[in-house]
Amino acid sequence: MKPERRWLVLMVIVVGLSAALGGIYGQNVRATGSSYEDTQSSVRSFARVLDAVQANYAEKVDVDRIVYQGAIQGMLRVLDPHSNFYDARQWASSLEDRHGRYYGVGMGVIARGERTVVVSPYEGTPAFKAGIRPGDVIVKVDEKSTQGMSSSEVADLLRGARGTSVKITISREGYTEPLVFTVTRGEIPRHTVDLVYEVKPGIGYIRLSGFNEKTESELGEAMKQLNASTLDGLILDMRGNPGGLLDEAIAVSDMLLDKNQLIVSHRGRASSERRYYAVRGNRGNNMPLVILVNSNSASATEIVAGAVQDHDRGVIVGETTFGKGLVQTLQPLSENTGLALTIARYYTPSGRLIQRDYKSISLYEYYERKVPEHPTQVMLTDSGRQVTGGGGITPDIAVHEPELNHFQKMLFRADVLFPLENSVGGFTRHYLGTRPTVTKDFAVDDAVMAEFRKYLASENVRYTEPELAENLDWVKRKIKQEVFVSSFGQQEGFKVQLETDPQLLAAIEAVPQARALYEKARKIIAQRGGAPTYRP
Repeated sequence: MKPERRWLVLMVIVVGLSAALGGIYGQNVRATGSSYEDTQSSVRSFARVLDAVQANYAEKVDVDRIVYQGAIQGMLRVLDPHSNFYDARQWASSLEDRHGRYYGVGMGVIARGERTVVVSPYEGTPAFKAGIRPGDVIVKVDEKSTQGMSSSEVADLLRGARGTSVKITISREGYTEPLVFTVTRGEIPRHTVDLVYEVKPGIGYIRLSGFNEKTESELGEAMKQLNASTLDGLILDMRGNPGGLLDEAIAVSDMLLDKNQLIVSHRGRASSERRYYAVRGNRGNNMPLVILVNSNSASATEIVAGAVQDHDRGVIVGETTFGKGLVQTLQPLSENTGLALTIARYYTPSGRLIQRDYKSISLYEYYERKVPEHPTQVMLTDSGRQVTGGGGITPDIAVHEPELNHFQKMLFRADVLFPLENSVGGFTRHYLGTRPTVTKDFAVDDAVMAEFRKYLASENVRYTEPELAENLDWVKRKIKQEVFVSSFGQQEGFKVQLETDPQLLAAIEAVPQARALYEKARKIIAQRGGAPTYRP
């Protein structure tokens, strides 16, 4: 970066931050002559340090990298873990996530060593229709070798204008020659409703993986598909949902709660309290509701789960959520960059703070949750149940995901099976390499297990028969899941995984409890004259 461009970038960021703060805090933040001089002095000091580093550091310095990834990010990290600066690539990606679409072929890729591997083509996309499979290795894109490229570089090559074609050369297990696919790029929707079906007669299941501009409409369609008002129970699976748009979290909550119920509020140092209510209500969709969450459920997910729990609308099952309750505004800056800046904190209807502590621990400990949680608040739901705040949403029924044992971890490390739910391991690639088609009647029988043993021997994977016998059901289910992902798509593979999912099974069992809880809360509210008592 040239010195004059470096100064431009620095001033753009400073001016952008000042404008963002001014727009957010308004008259509460006044630029005085003293503060202006302090800012200018700080910028000059930083520039002098940068000049010294660039002139004297032992190796050549990538100034763009230390400014964008180091200095600016470091400044924001002093504030909180979620205020963030986005470079041009990250800002474009965040806008795609928000709008729920982009243009390309429609598949996820990851780097594995020097190779780029397909995690999974998304169902219904050009890549899926062309026959590209999870585990395929991308060798070339339009005759350009991908050897040594990062996954983001390969993804950039695959993206392009709608209607244009891209030639993808694939290496696939079981085929001696590369496979060549010519794929026409299209608009790739980023669905947040991933799976909708009756997990058992009368019990509907909806998997919600995010909150973008299409979430409300997608969830509405899913409710219609299930004829939700007639269900004996509905399970809304938001495990691993990192959140997203506040407006969509409000809309989803509105679809579940009774009309006029408080959904969430937020307030900050210089922003007055704002409350959000259910405007339309659930419109007769009074079926018992169970929400599944885990430690990776965050932000907008916690808004929905907290509102449902505080109003006793349903039962929360799973693990304590992440505890991300900071409100960010997205501000575009110059050079196609952007800023997410924390302005307030979220509170559930009962007044619980969603955000957990981040000031007394390191950033690593915060994201890895290396310290035990200590909720700082105790509040009451509509029916008088105690719920805690200050550390995410604690489930009503705690069910932890089973931990992998040594044998299972070993199969993942050896790439025999793959830990991600929407991809496949070495055995599945090997097995399907000589069997291009399978039917949904596929079962992991003795013949498949005999082939599995041969594969382990060929890959020098050491195990004992007692180990395999102890894990036989798990291995069979994992093989079937991977075969279904590769042959029929992510949804069918995930259904196989759900068949023995302990958290989902607990959610199904909790449906009668959800019904009793909701009915009790409505009676208590009616006795109070129709309005719950909040204790903010």
